[in-house]
Amino acid sequence: MTLGYEGTLFILAFDHRGSFQRRFFGIDGVPGPAEAERIIDAKRVIFDGAQRALSVGLDASAAGVLVDEQFGTQVAMDAKQAGMVLAMPAEKSGQNEFDFEYGEEFGAHIEAFDPTFTKVLVRYNPEGDGAMNARQSLRLKQLSEWLHHTGRRFLFELLVPAEPHQLEAAGNDELRYDREIRPHLMKVAIAELQETGIEPDIWKIEGIDDPAKCAEIAEQCRIGGRDGVGCVVLGRGADDAAVDGWLRAARGVPGYQGFAIGRSIWWNPLKFYVDGAMPRDEAVAQIANNYRRFVAVYEEG
Repeated sequence: MTLGYEGTLFILAFDHRGSFQRRFFGIDGVPGPAEAERIIDAKRVIFDGAQRALSVGLDASAAGVLVDEQFGTQVAMDAKQAGMVLAMPAEKSGQNEFDFEYGEEFGAHIEAFDPTFTKVLVRYNPEGDGAMNARQSLRLKQLSEWLHHTGRRFLFELLVPAEPHQLEAAGNDELRYDREIRPHLMKVAIAELQETGIEPDIWKIEGIDDPAKCAEIAEQCRIGGRDGVGCVVLGRGADDAAVDGWLRAARGVPGYQGFAIGRSIWWNPLKFYVDGAMPRDEAVAQIANNYRRFVAVYEEG
């Protein structure tokens, strides 16, 4: 199978697990049956928002969901049935170091759902913990090779959290780190991962508000004959203004193919619903509207 993916991707991401159950429901540890049903219902509200967006004109060929097996099994099956792009996570939730959610059984779980993309979230700073980076890279290479050997696609969410000395160099200003330091570190991180033999089809990239820096990242992702490899913008739970800026910077840059946004779309309406302050149908409608609005921002450029 040729490396990469053709077409636009507008992925609604809600594969959050540990943070989701703690911050929405105050549940630590393994949720009981009734608690799990509440979480499953909340994820269904988000998916219903995606379907509502489809019903009022969102392009079905570009629309997708990123959802977990733990709380989203039925959603995943329904998304496939609806012909949507389906992405599912392989990483264990709530860890700084990447490891497999299902250990050496990861392949069986991927085969059971057969998603369009298998996704990983990885925190990798090239100036950070070298031993941890090396351990992660070995596991990620194992997954990358297995996916491509079995004809499956790989979605890689790269986060580059600031090391203390990097944040200090930015005057302890996280926004300045994001603008001035992180883009270069992302490019170096991608190069190191590629050299290790890790080959995503799509890189899920933290927002950059400079089109020239977006282009540098996309060029690195496509270096060495990786011409079909693409990038999508992630949301990081940021406010609309920040996400809009990232989408506008990326739109039209060769190699960028859309977005994979989660909390920025569904956090507020879902929180109101879970807390009993908003009817279910209104929460679904607001999620659909937020989703479609980001699509419009990206398409308008």
